[in-house]
Amino acid sequence: MTEEEGLTGEDAGLVLRPARAEDAAAVARIWHAGWSDGHLGHVPEALLTVRTPQSFVLRAPRRVDDTVVALVAGVVAGFVMVVDDEVEQVYVSAAHRGTGVAVALLAEAERVVAAKGHRRAWLAVVDGNARARRFYERQGWRDEGLFEYLAASATGPIRVPCHRYVKHLTGPA
Repeated sequence: MTEEEGLTGEDAGLVLRPARAEDAAAVARIWHAGWSDGHLGHVPEALLTVRTPQSFVLRAPRRVDDTVVALVAGVVAGFVMVVDDEVEQVYVSAAHRGTGVAVALLAEAERVVAAKGHRRAWLAVVDGNARARRFYERQGWRDEGLFEYLAASATGPIRVPCHRYVKHLTGPA
């Protein structure tokens, strides 16, 4: 997918495209809200301390090259970040949850991982985030069990109990 291209979903109102610098503020808002929904009460206090609203504002612009956004009626409704074979972040605004945006973003992430030559994708889900775990399982991802994810912080990695989900991919189209 080039910078100018977008992938249009079945619903003509949904378009996926590479993120642009001007999307960073919307990505940061969605990221912080979604991260809070899925992580509060499920991660170590040390991680809560560093994942402030401002931290997402600072991180989002640095991640534009790893990000695909979903637009609904021209507004950023969600995003996915992929690094190598890891689907690192998948978030959808509360207003667009349950509308197929997350399904489209996850399918795009799988396509990106396969296009990079990987036959298997993986992602981490915080142990207590049952809603996300059910979503990934419905999309054909398999829980390989608990592990400690090393979440980045300015003072070094923070160990976070997570489930490692994997999906075998068919390869690039």
